[in-house]
Amino acid sequence: MKFNMKAVLLSALVLPGLGQLYKGERGKGIILILLVNLFVLASLFLILKAVGPTLVMSHLSGTLSSTELLEQLQKLAPAGRWILASFVGLWLFGVVDAARSRKSFE
Repeated sequence: MKFNMKAVLLSALVLPGLGQLYKGERGKGIILILLVNLFVLASLFLILKAVGPTLVMSHLSGTLSSTELLEQLQKLAPAGRWILASFVGLWLFGVVDAARSRKSFE
């Protein structure tokens, strides 16, 4: 088994799944990239769901209260923690898998 630093760096610093694609593990790499994109979209949706109504009301009234904004974000904090934990777990899996995988592209 050969340690492939380029694959590890691609998965760690650029995008989880790129290291797997570099090593020739197409299926695993594509699944990791799709899951990362899913978590990013879920986090954006969650933020917009929390902040959207407050921003609309502030646009109509002309004032924006930071405490109202913070209250709206705190309501969805548990879901945000789950999404963040899942994303970090997926990222770590991609890095470790790129380092430990036996397939090598050279």
